[in-house]
Amino acid sequence: MNTSLHIEKLTLGVGDRFGREGCAQLAALQKAARAGVEIIPVWNKSNREHTLIGSTPADTRRAVEAAVQSAGWTAPYHLDADHISLKTVDRFLPHCDFYTIDVADYIGQAASPEDASAVRDSLRPLFGRTFFGLDALDSSMVEPFLDRYALAIREAGKIYRHIEAARGKDNFIAEVSTDESEIPQSPLDLFLILGGLAGEGVRVQTIAPKFTGRFNKGVDYVGDVGQFTLEFEQDLIAIRSAVDEFGLPEELKISVHSGSDKFSLYGPIRKLLEKHGAGLHLKTAGTTWLEEVIGLALAGGSSLDVAKEIYAKAFVRIEELSQPYATVIDIKLDQLPSPSVVGGWDGEALAAALAHEPSDARFNSSLRQLVHVSFKVAAEMGPVYLEALESARDTIAGCVTNNLFERHLKPLFLP
Repeated sequence: MNTSLHIEKLTLGVGDRFGREGCAQLAALQKAARAGVEIIPVWNKSNREHTLIGSTPADTRRAVEAAVQSAGWTAPYHLDADHISLKTVDRFLPHCDFYTIDVADYIGQAASPEDASAVRDSLRPLFGRTFFGLDALDSSMVEPFLDRYALAIREAGKIYRHIEAARGKDNFIAEVSTDESEIPQSPLDLFLILGGLAGEGVRVQTIAPKFTGRFNKGVDYVGDVGQFTLEFEQDLIAIRSAVDEFGLPEELKISVHSGSDKFSLYGPIRKLLEKHGAGLHLKTAGTTWLEEVIGLALAGGSSLDVAKEIYAKAFVRIEELSQPYATVIDIKLDQLPSPSVVGGWDGEALAAALAHEPSDARFNSSLRQLVHVSFKVAAEMGPVYLEALESARDTIAGCVTNNLFERHLKPLFLP
């Protein structure tokens, strides 16, 4: 089958750890559509998240299709095999049409002479030309780039061709992710990365660059907003130049990972998207799980008890639960209340500590980040957690929809 899949201009990476919030997520996007802006959902769940809670890509597909039918969603939607590698991609192939090819671990690793030569040859037509106001491109500029990025580019090519062999040509959407590397790339680096990917035959439709600052899970950006704004615009220009130069897909756009709750960045991003007529893919997956716990707290009674139990169990397993996310969280142990203290809170107090309302003195960033990475605890509770979700269904759904629409879609996309 060849359907020539193309990523839409505005897409939102939504997640659903337990497959229960699809309708509530779609309700937020339907509100945006009624306001005149079409934003397409992309459900993403990584191999790491599936492994932590014992789910499968087939489970995600079933949950999404049930939500689409129940909500009456008629626009496109996608399923993302998030942060896959050659070792983990196969289980996603029957179920996903979007693949986030993560090559950050290969950045900075030495490539073989053959791999470096292959990327160099793909970039050779650029030699002697000037880009981004720099001196004419020559080997002295390209060789340091190859030392850092050639192996990652070649690995992306291998993964892409593996997916293509299984899915068919143009029958999937490819994203390449470098955002978990150690240092930001320059605009020239991004341009050359895209040139190298084109040389590998990778029809990349969205790319997740590395930006200055920290993109911690579920909390606001930590860094210089002015510097981010400069980098974001430079990357938009580099992407447009790469599309024109290398014949990459016209829809190629930036993807911002750990994009939920980056409230200080949404204004600058929105202005630059409007200025350049650009699209965006924003990943917000983990925020949905947090809204489930907030909804349990607000529902009170036995639902509140479940929310408190999740925190109490997470508190004594901080190191274990944090380890997989160590580079994208910043939990200050001295700011975490003891489970006995939290046990005495009412639902409103626990919800206020969890909800990302920086103006509320009760908000606790460290508590929020700990719960963000503690969904494994809920998975281990099994039916107790899932039954609590159903008993507090209306409250939770309202939290999920309101969070996505009011805090994310409105400031980013709506007039």
